[in-house]
Amino acid sequence: MNLSLNYDHLINQATSFHQNGDFEKAEFYYLKILNQWPNNTAALTNLATLALQVGKINHGLELIEKSLKVNQNQPSALNNHGVFLQRLNRNEEALVSFDRAIDYQPEYAEAHANKANSLSLLKNFEEAQKSYDLAIHFKPNYLKAFLNKGRSLKENGHFKEALLSFNQGQKLNPDVDFISGELLETQMHLNIWDDFEKHLSDISIKINSGKRVIDPFPLLGLLDNPGLQRKCAETYSSLNYSQSSPSSKIEPYLNHSKMRIGYFSSDFHNHATMHLMAELFESHNKEKFEIFAFSFGPNKNDSWRDRVKSSFDEFLDVSLVSDYQVTLLAKEKEIDIAIDLKGYTHNSRPKIFSEGCAPIQVSYLGYPGTMGAKFIDYLIADRVLIPKKEQKYYSEKIVYMPDSYQVNMSKRTISKAYFSREDLGLPEKGFVFCCFNNNYKVTPSTFASWVRILKAVDGSVLWLFETNSFSSSQLKKEATKYGVHEERLLFAKRLPVEEHLSRLKQADLFLDTLPYNAHTTCSDALRVELPILTLIGKSFASRVAASLLESIDLSELIVSSMSEYESVAIELALNPKKLNIIKNKIAKNILSTSLFNSQLFTKQLEEAYLKMNKARQNNSKHQHIYIDH
Repeated sequence: MNLSLNYDHLINQATSFHQNGDFEKAEFYYLKILNQWPNNTAALTNLATLALQVGKINHGLELIEKSLKVNQNQPSALNNHGVFLQRLNRNEEALVSFDRAIDYQPEYAEAHANKANSLSLLKNFEEAQKSYDLAIHFKPNYLKAFLNKGRSLKENGHFKEALLSFNQGQKLNPDVDFISGELLETQMHLNIWDDFEKHLSDISIKINSGKRVIDPFPLLGLLDNPGLQRKCAETYSSLNYSQSSPSSKIEPYLNHSKMRIGYFSSDFHNHATMHLMAELFESHNKEKFEIFAFSFGPNKNDSWRDRVKSSFDEFLDVSLVSDYQVTLLAKEKEIDIAIDLKGYTHNSRPKIFSEGCAPIQVSYLGYPGTMGAKFIDYLIADRVLIPKKEQKYYSEKIVYMPDSYQVNMSKRTISKAYFSREDLGLPEKGFVFCCFNNNYKVTPSTFASWVRILKAVDGSVLWLFETNSFSSSQLKKEATKYGVHEERLLFAKRLPVEEHLSRLKQADLFLDTLPYNAHTTCSDALRVELPILTLIGKSFASRVAASLLESIDLSELIVSSMSEYESVAIELALNPKKLNIIKNKIAKNILSTSLFNSQLFTKQLEEAYLKMNKARQNNSKHQHIYIDH
């Protein structure tokens, strides 16, 4: 028998099935080759690639390492080795493999691009850009490199440069997945609103047709449409994550004397999430609950991280651990209920949940919307956020908290440093409207409304948070188009949160954004007795401020139309007596309502956990859960 002919036949069959997406048959033929030629590097490498495609990362790594033992002078195998290590969050090691591949093949564009990805994941953005540029230099039409370069630039706050990179990518392929969304999201960070309504219309049509046009998170700030948000989330989830329901496949643990709750986040440090949740972790009933932190963010060694670490029975740093290994660790710890505090936000890791890490999996706080995923069982909300008639727009069963869904610390440190209006560049006597939401939440319609309010209130100013200088200059230009002098827009620099809370007292009225409301910024305003005016929308993200205001008995600051929003803002600015009545009411209600009672909230949340667990142990079908006062 001609062994050469036999090998050619087998490798051709394997390759053909592999290219056509028939992974099962491709694997069969690769294994036949390896049965006869155990050290065949082509079969080992191709089989490793197949393993990567089906998510068998550890197995693929073993195969590629076996291939490299046979012959270490394989640039493509070294590059793939780096990719496997990257998928396992072993980016420092991955860089070594990419560099070795480049040493053997200096013009290897893919290796340069993959190196850039690892550098970006390690937050070494400057070096990442150099590697992306090399990849593009050696492969000028390298679409993926342009897109990933744009994402890296965007993450590092270089939005203008990111926009350029995305535009270059779009020229190469106008229909590439998610490019429209990337461009529009970046423009929103810069407050560039050219053809805004047309872009929204195009994106809406594409979402409805099931196209991969935009990530779920930026959509929350663009469209107040919970139906489209669910459709977008489902498309995204089905593309990126298993659509099984893995939590249902994990049998509930019946032998625990205490229920084990796992909180999963990248934000166990000085971050808005901890500013809300720190007391919750401290308030858990340790006689009935064991709480675990699964931290996959950077260790910033700040006081907030030190504080929350001491609250947990176990604090597990899994920042360098693969998603699959995290799920194994959660199973080893026998976590009863896993709480995802990130959803689809920045630095999230939904794959931990899609792999299945606990018998019950819950979305809470970080992501204000549906994940459109079968692997999340419950979403914690309240009756304002998700009215009963709107449940159909959420793939999860809803846990209805009795007041606002948002936990808030009972006590916050507010700097004793006094900021005068003069210190802050604010007018001594003029009325100060403010909004300290991130600038990407500011839509053209919201800004147009703000400008009309300014025009109606002589001497008033609008005090905004400056996230980047280009955005500030854009907003000033937009104001002048409406006949409002740019000097009436003032921008505040970032301050430590304690000092920010202190300076916030110098504002008169907080104007909320739509469709993405103030969240932590809303409760911050209320904490310093600053009224916040909100226009309630239809989606979760557009009803958060209303949820907070209802819980503190301030429904008079919730309006249902843009014209009412403007008229109430103007009235409060021109009627100081009425405004002071509201401020005094906030001061009183802070003490008498539940919004800043984290101990009470924790007890109510624990009741929800108990109900979830009881239903799971009884093998009952998931139902909406209602928690009473």
